[in-house]
Amino acid sequence: MKQKYFKPSSLTWWASFMPLAMGLIVATLPIHGWAAGAETINLMSNNTPSGILINAGLAGIGLRGALN
Repeated sequence: MKQKYFKPSSLTWWASFMPLAMGLIVATLPIHGWAAGAETINLMSNNTPSGILINAGLAGIGLRGALN
């Protein structure tokens, strides 16, 4: 079975996965309590809300899967 959305050898997949992962880390801060990591992500992303990061990552992965 060909994997349509999970392509870890693709640079475009990683470019879409990173905002998704960053958004999940910021959104789940009350659960994991890693404030230094979340603050670093907020500084790198110019305080972009976690929902926007997650949606951008999912949209990128979805578009990449749709084009193949």
